[in-house]
Amino acid sequence: MAFKVPKEISPEQLEERLHQGETVMMLDVREPGEWFEGHLPGAKHIPLGALPERCGELDRNKEWVVMCRSGGRSGLACEILHERGFQVVNLTGGLLKWTGELTGERESN
Repeated sequence: MAFKVPKEISPEQLEERLHQGETVMMLDVREPGEWFEGHLPGAKHIPLGALPERCGELDRNKEWVVMCRSGGRSGLACEILHERGFQVVNLTGGLLKWTGELTGERESN
């Protein structure tokens, strides 16, 4: 069965859902260095390369908004997860288009 283009959500739509207090399951598939530079508060981090063996950490009963830097890797992640029975939505334009809050885990020295 061929993979169809995943459902998509714009950064503005995601930000609106978050501002309304909706619980949104978010998955960031960027590399660790990118994650530490800034990510959405509450997002789960699993790098794309580790996703096939770590997808068991995700709740299959929830819809996941998948994100990366620009939307390419998250599109691949959506395909991987969709093939395993997950409900996925790709963040269009990735975090390059995000204008809302980001958090980082590095502390300044």
